[in-house]
Amino acid sequence: MSDEHPIIDDPVLGTLTRATTELADGSVLTHEWFAGTVAVGDSELELMVEGTTVDEARALLPRLREVVSALVTLRRTATDAVVTTFSTGEPEPHELEEAASDLTLETLEASADGTVVLHFIDGCGEHFPEGYWPAVHFGADGTITNVAVES
Repeated sequence: MSDEHPIIDDPVLGTLTRATTELADGSVLTHEWFAGTVAVGDSELELMVEGTTVDEARALLPRLREVVSALVTLRRTATDAVVTTFSTGEPEPHELEEAASDLTLETLEASADGTVVLHFIDGCGEHFPEGYWPAVHFGADGTITNVAVES
């Protein structure tokens, strides 16, 4: 492990490394988070953990482990919240079911304030324009603090 590209090995979340992006000119941009993937069921989710040091990122791992262990429930709560937020009236049960199957969880993002964001993609392309995705923010206490569409 180098100081420039530290690695965190977590028994539940796997390997997390300081996130970087190689630019077109060959230079490398180092981000202020660690990144990795975690296997959940038959899919892999991207992880983004805020922090510029191993200690900062490691402090967020217990919260992220809690989210991963409760993901089945949280995922459904989040997709229901997306439908409820963007509906003009009370959503029908079939609309909630469609969202639960059409919105694919892609990324979990953990922030220093205890917020965890579930980022979804529209698997069928019928609910959100290309390049936009719903994101549901859960506060440190586990309640939904924001439902947004990001691009």
